[in-house]
Amino acid sequence: MKRCQRRDNEPPYATAKWGWRYHHLGIPTKEAKPGEIHLPQLKIHVSGFKTSPFGIEWMRFDPDCPIPEVVRTVPHVAFEVNDLDRELRECGLEILCPPGAPSAGVRAAMVMHDGAPVELIEFSKNH
Repeated sequence: MKRCQRRDNEPPYATAKWGWRYHHLGIPTKEAKPGEIHLPQLKIHVSGFKTSPFGIEWMRFDPDCPIPEVVRTVPHVAFEVNDLDRELRECGLEILCPPGAPSAGVRAAMVMHDGAPVELIEFSKNH
């Protein structure tokens, strides 16, 4: 991936040039949050996404969760993309979690950039 330089008043390259759209900020926590939902297939508990005006999602992980340590300890930013496979091929970033389907009509993958996890999400046109 080519290094990008931007001015203070410019949006991130991912949104301005690649067309990625901000979706949410995932923040790991060890505390149970009100209204959290358990996703047993992923072994995580999530909360806040549907109620946060900023797209903040709290994530609490089961002890045996197979998700990489960096995702369980470092916040990640998530972007919606039109074609997940193409973006993974073209971005040139290390794939941390290969594409999977966390819920119906959704495909997602995690990549790494400078030690930070970044999630890419593609939604089915039918949902």
